[in-house]
Amino acid sequence: MGLFYKLFNWYFSRNALPYWCIFIIDGLTLLVSGIAAFWIFESGECVSRHFWPLIATLMIYLMLSVFGVRLFHTYTGVIRFTSFVDLRRVAYANILSLGLSLLVHYILLEVNITTSLLIPLHSRHLVTMFIIATLLMWAIRILVKTMFDVIASSKRGKRVLIYGAMSGGVGLAKNIRDQHPVRFIVKGFITHNPSLRHNQLMGEKVYTLDDNLMSIIRKEGIEGIIVSPVRAQDFRNQQGLQDMLISAGVKIYMATTAQEWTGDENEKAVFQMTEVSVEDLLPRAEINVDMKSVGELLKGRRVLITGSAGSIGSEMVRQVALFNPAAMLLVDQAETPEHDIRLMMSKDFPDIDAETVVTSICNQSRMEKIFDEFRPDYVFHAAAYKHVPMMEDNPSEAVHNNIYGTKVIADLSVKYGVKKFVMVSTDKAVNPTNVMGCSKRICEIYVQSLDRAIKMSRFGLNGLPKVTAGVEHPVTQFVTTRFGNVLGSNGSVIPLFREQIRNGGPVTVTHKDIIRFFMLIPEACKLVLEAGTKGCGGEIFVFDMGKPVRIADLAQRMIRLSGAKNVKIEYTGLRPGEKLYEEVLDDMENTKPTFHEKIRIAEVRERDYAEVRREVDELIAIAEQYDNMATVKKMKEIVPEYKSNNSIYEQLDEAKVVNIS
Repeated sequence: MGLFYKLFNWYFSRNALPYWCIFIIDGLTLLVSGIAAFWIFESGECVSRHFWPLIATLMIYLMLSVFGVRLFHTYTGVIRFTSFVDLRRVAYANILSLGLSLLVHYILLEVNITTSLLIPLHSRHLVTMFIIATLLMWAIRILVKTMFDVIASSKRGKRVLIYGAMSGGVGLAKNIRDQHPVRFIVKGFITHNPSLRHNQLMGEKVYTLDDNLMSIIRKEGIEGIIVSPVRAQDFRNQQGLQDMLISAGVKIYMATTAQEWTGDENEKAVFQMTEVSVEDLLPRAEINVDMKSVGELLKGRRVLITGSAGSIGSEMVRQVALFNPAAMLLVDQAETPEHDIRLMMSKDFPDIDAETVVTSICNQSRMEKIFDEFRPDYVFHAAAYKHVPMMEDNPSEAVHNNIYGTKVIADLSVKYGVKKFVMVSTDKAVNPTNVMGCSKRICEIYVQSLDRAIKMSRFGLNGLPKVTAGVEHPVTQFVTTRFGNVLGSNGSVIPLFREQIRNGGPVTVTHKDIIRFFMLIPEACKLVLEAGTKGCGGEIFVFDMGKPVRIADLAQRMIRLSGAKNVKIEYTGLRPGEKLYEEVLDDMENTKPTFHEKIRIAEVRERDYAEVRREVDELIAIAEQYDNMATVKKMKEIVPEYKSNNSIYEQLDEAKVVNIS
């Protein structure tokens, strides 16, 4: 018993038996099957009298079986994870071995070889031997798998329901049951298909959203719910179900697929379960982008990206690098984040010719040298100051960095023959109530009027003064993309709330009714790439941001998801320049459809480039005097719809009203 106990512990403590162990077990199984088959058709006395010649004969057939074993790799499977595929391989291997054995058997009969060392077997012996061997090999594998399942089920795992049934849910449940050590115990499925209601899958009940899920959770002691990848998009839109699960203290896990084994024709998907963050639960529609056509346009091109170390810019770098551009030049004035981008490029894209430059886009002479040497085909302009309260206190810096910097990059793009200039804007530029939003609106106006002037110059119209372009026949197309907040960006509310919850609160929200649109950074960047590369110039592309999110609800949900107790929400009041809600179109704009259902074109009032250039130059000159009131006053003249909100600059709007009256 001591030896058996040691062998038992040795086997169950290993991740998998070595190949040779499985090969020996299958070989011994075949020998036992041969003896059993001979005993069935002969007698026990005959078996004992001819035992060693019988063993010698069976060894010949055992060696023949090696061909089937090698061809179908029956020894490579991990027995505790045996599936129908493994059992099928065993059957195929034994059928091939039987065929070879029968062939050799008939050859020996024809040659009529007789020897006392062997005992002749009949075809009925061989057929029976391989049938018994197949059944025994199956039984051993199923028995070992069952023993592991029994041992695993006795261990403590979280009792979970799977959101999704049939192909997605069943595959996920099988994968969970194969996991060791045990993390989860599947106690049922949730489906949208009413025909499956109260049926069973894999021995567990199937529930629908119409069932009293709260009662079921309490009755079954459910501790978590795992969302199948097939149903993840649908689950994000089930806000009521999410709130019920969170209030019940049920953990929510998202299942994602990952490849564990490669190079095997029977490779199977392996699921990874990660606890959800609030980003996973925000309602949003899936966005599909024609990245193939984007890749065709960017492949082999020279691409310059400004703001390459920021949230949007860094993701743009990653996505553009996937399309094998001829070269990339990445510009940002933040040294440490830009160094991180350099390390990322050398690690993830070592074959891409990428240069990182630390400088400001406002450094005209430095940028001129960069354009002259690099000669980009595409420019993606993501560099900008973005924090509303900071720019409200520093309007001159907003003008210098956002407006003058954009003007420098745009003018150089024309001078050096850039094919397309794509500017990342913001929904805060629409009916702006703050300095930052107004500065981005002026950027939009400048590049749009410049694009219009270039088009007019192609038709011989006096639209583009040579002093600005520096070239006889400019070709640059200017495209603007406008969207709202992105999830997880530097300084956004979600990382801030997460830190406040970690510190015990309070979670600070500026207003109980404030709402915002959110989009994932990768999704936003894909839309920027598609709009930018497919645009013809002069467009302001507006992205469909989905449903707006009430920030107070977002904070409450994050608190409940964290499991924190007694964390309160504190309303601090709107910050200077902050809106209750954001817009993607101003009061005078309409939209028209495009090549993508999530992208529309804003129809805005066209401006004369010469006039816009003159006003922008005047604004830049005023900003250099660092007179905040004078700077903002000029910005309001350029963008009449700019009405300050909760800001010291509201007095300028009041003065304008008085003058008009």
